[in-house]
Order: sequence, then C-alpha cells, then structure tokens
Amino acid sequence: MDAIYRRGEASALEVRRGIPDPPSYSSVRTMLGILEEKGHLVHRKEGVRYVYAPARPREVAGRAALRGVLKTFFDSSAEKAVAALLDLSGSKLSQEELDRLVRLVDEARKKGNRP
Repeated sequence: MDAIYRRGEASALEVRRGIPDPPSYSSVRTMLGILEEKGHLVHRKEGVRYVYAPARPREVAGRAALRGVLKTFFDSSAEKAVAALLDLSGSKLSQEELDRLVRLVDEARKKGNRP
C-alpha cells in the first residue's frame, strides 16, 4: 500500500520496484488482488496491464487501520495505545510535540470525550 500511496497509482511492476527486497512479481500481483478484494485498492486497465490506486485517501485508511490496532492490541483503549507509544524506547518527544499533545487532550476534554 505504501508504494501505491507514494506514487498515487502503480502497476504491479512499479509496486515491485518500490519495495525493498521485493517478493516475486507473481507474489506482488497476488497481494494486489487480495488488497483489491478487501476494498483497499481499485484498478483500471491500461493496455495489457492493470494500474492500481488506493480506494480511500491515506488518512482515511490509516484511521481504519489504527482502529483495528486499537481493538486488537489495546482493548480499544486510546489511553493504552498512547501509553505504549510514549513508553517505546527512542520515542523522545520534543517540547513542541508534548505541547501539541497537551492541547489535543485539552480539546478532547472540552468536547466531552471523557470516560
């Protein structure tokens, strides 16, 4: 998906070229087909090849994926996920990033997003 989001659209060959240490061409085509079946990609025919594009904007897909991660690994708890992110080694946040997080928490409180 990242290779396609970076380009906007891509053929299987272009996707393969955009992946470090890529799998076989056949494997890439199979994965693109699976991603299309799941609704993540759409394609159009261009001559003899298919050109794939994201079915949803990256931000929308990212939020859906994050909801799945929250549900699967953090009991649907944003607090647990944020705590895990902050606990990761090497996740040194700048003062600006910390200030932004404080503002986001304050905004959530004002909107009534409290337990």
